[in-house]
Amino acid sequence: MILSQFQSVGHSLFAQGVVSSNNSNMSIRLGDRLVITRRGSRLGCLYESDLIETGVSTNDRSTPLASTELAVHRAIYQETPALAVVHAHPPHAIALSLVDTEIVPSDIEGLTVIDRVPVLGWNMEVKPGGLADVIAQALKRYKVVMVHGHGSFAVGQLLDEAYDYTATLEESCRVICVLRSMQARVPGR
Repeated sequence: MILSQFQSVGHSLFAQGVVSSNNSNMSIRLGDRLVITRRGSRLGCLYESDLIETGVSTNDRSTPLASTELAVHRAIYQETPALAVVHAHPPHAIALSLVDTEIVPSDIEGLTVIDRVPVLGWNMEVKPGGLADVIAQALKRYKVVMVHGHGSFAVGQLLDEAYDYTATLEESCRVICVLRSMQARVPGR
């Protein structure tokens, strides 16, 4: 059951183009444990061996196999009521994160579903597993956040919910990029 949830969401993320071969991760919380994708796993094609169970607050023998973003997932579970986390690298959202400190959708669905998305990590060192506390604190207020030049973190009660926020963010960012491109072509602007 758990594997099929991870496979379904992972395939959707890959098909939508918000993750490439092995640069993203996802997890679910099970009490004081979490199940997270293995370091370097391909979300579009997950197997049972790609799911690593470890502690939310404690390390064990499986911990070294977990995604490099484990510290961020742990901080999110420790600071929020989230039961699922999706970390993706949506290209349009990343592009906007390089120039904007906040992403505000222009489309109705984006405004309704995610409202606004802060871009975290400006003037900070961004590396995998970094900014865990900053990301967790922001996710107390937002459903999805962007890390400057890196990727998104979305939360939900189910992986599908966190996926929906990720997908909505990327679609809204596509709309913003198209609008900006059109505005750049209008003479006199």
